[in-house]
Amino acid sequence: MTNTDTPVLAPDAWATLRRITAWIDNANGHSDHETAMRLLKLAEEVGEVTQAYIGMIGQNPRKGITHTQEDVADELCDVVVTALVALYRFADDPAGVLEAKIQKIAKRMEATDA
Repeated sequence: MTNTDTPVLAPDAWATLRRITAWIDNANGHSDHETAMRLLKLAEEVGEVTQAYIGMIGQNPRKGITHTQEDVADELCDVVVTALVALYRFADDPAGVLEAKIQKIAKRMEATDA
């Protein structure tokens, strides 16, 4: 990250994610089962994005249009938060891991554009 770049998430967002993760840890523990449940929760949230998108475009003629673009955006945010909370199970520095991944993708993109 160069000094002109801003972090992917503001530090206070990462602090909030740490609090969410601690809250879930306190309620559910740290077992392998809990890790699996967090990954399954991520899959559930992705399903909700799909459901919202199908509802937004009215794909189901029996139901018609049931969701808005804002509903899809809201569900996508749930996916992001759920993924970031799960990331805490696999990385001591989730912010650094996410930033490194974004930079890696950017470098591949730049190499492709060159």
